[in-house]
Amino acid sequence: MTAIDDPAARFISDVMPLVDQLYRAARRYTRTAADAEDLVQETMVKAYAGFHSFTAGTNVRAWLFRIMTNTWISSYRTAQRRVDEVLAADVSEVRPNAARHPSAELTALEAMGDEEVRDALQALPERQRMVVYYADVEGFRYKEIAEILDMPLGTVMSRLHRGRNNLRALLMDFAAARGYAA
Repeated sequence: MTAIDDPAARFISDVMPLVDQLYRAARRYTRTAADAEDLVQETMVKAYAGFHSFTAGTNVRAWLFRIMTNTWISSYRTAQRRVDEVLAADVSEVRPNAARHPSAELTALEAMGDEEVRDALQALPERQRMVVYYADVEGFRYKEIAEILDMPLGTVMSRLHRGRNNLRALLMDFAAARGYAA
């Protein structure tokens, strides 16, 4: 059996090099590094279990990101239905959820450059922000983004166009102050 015929060898050669990219996107979705690692691990388990259904020669990267997006959506919906649990010893320290954990977007944006750019990207509506992130940070093509976010190609194109225009407007003063624009 050659490496091409062996699914485990194909999985290692095709999928494993993409783990770092999955982790970066997982940090975008989750609040903590540990949650991102869990999401990537669950994605890899599902990908390995379903690798027999993957068609060789197609886009394995988009396939993996679609699995991760679906996994995150499922876990997010489950978490939304679950009641927050607080230990009795921690009652005196209870604060609103947003104060305890930075948002997934904030965590991802912290890794980016200037604070003004992070703030501008954070100010975009989530639908535009996700498309701009996948296109301009992760470098996905329109078709791949459409597959990952499960939306029509035209929707991706229009959200990216509007998102970039909104980002440009938000950054105009910053660009002028830095000498990038008049």
